[in-house]
Amino acid sequence: MDTNNIEMITRMVVEAINKGENAQHGFMVPVGVSARHVHLTQEHVEVLFGPGYQLTKKKDLMGGQFASNEQVTLVGLKLRAIENVRILGPVRKASQVEVSATDALKLGIKAPIRESGDIAGSAPIALVGPKGALYLKEGCIVAMRHIHMSPRDAMAAGVQNGDVVSVKADNERGTIFNHVKIRVDDSFTLEMHIDTDEANASKIAQGDTVTILK
Repeated sequence: MDTNNIEMITRMVVEAINKGENAQHGFMVPVGVSARHVHLTQEHVEVLFGPGYQLTKKKDLMGGQFASNEQVTLVGLKLRAIENVRILGPVRKASQVEVSATDALKLGIKAPIRESGDIAGSAPIALVGPKGALYLKEGCIVAMRHIHMSPRDAMAAGVQNGDVVSVKADNERGTIFNHVKIRVDDSFTLEMHIDTDEANASKIAQGDTVTILK
C-alpha cells in the first residue's frame, strides 16, 4: 500500500469519527445503576447532623464525588417515608434529592424527570437526620438517564457534550432507552446511569453494557 492510500484511509477514519459514523455501528457503554440519593448544601448538612458537621467519605465516585457514611430519611406527603437514603458529597450550592418513579409514588409526590441541578419547580420533600429535620419547597427529581464519558470516549462514539441519544440493551428484553443525555468531562469514567426502576424493568445489572444507537 503506497503512502497516498495510507493517507487517504487515515483521513476517512478521522472524518468518520468526527461525523459520528462509527456510532451508527454501536459504541458499547457499561451501565451503573443509580439508587436514590441526596445532595446537600453545607448549611443543610448542619441542620440535619449538627453545627459544624462534615460529611465523611465511605467510597469514592467519579468526577470527585463520593458516597458518604451519612444517611437520612425522606418524608413525602401524608408522612410516607423512605429510610436510610445515602448522601453524596461533596456539598453543593443547592440541595437535591434523586429518587426513582416508584419511590416518588411511595412518597406521594410528583417528582419530574430532570437533569441533575435542574430543580426549579420540582417536587417538595422533607428530610430527617439525627439532629434535625429539613423541608425543601423544591428539589426532588427523577434523574434523566445519562452517559458520563471522557472527551476521548466522546470522540470515539461520535458524540458531544449535551447530545441526546438512544441506546439499546442487547439482552432478552432488548430494551431501547431514548432521551439519554451525554455528559463529557475529563474527570468522567465511561458509564451510563439509569435508576433502579429502569434497571429492573429492562433486566439490566450493574456492569452490563448497552450500545449507543444515536
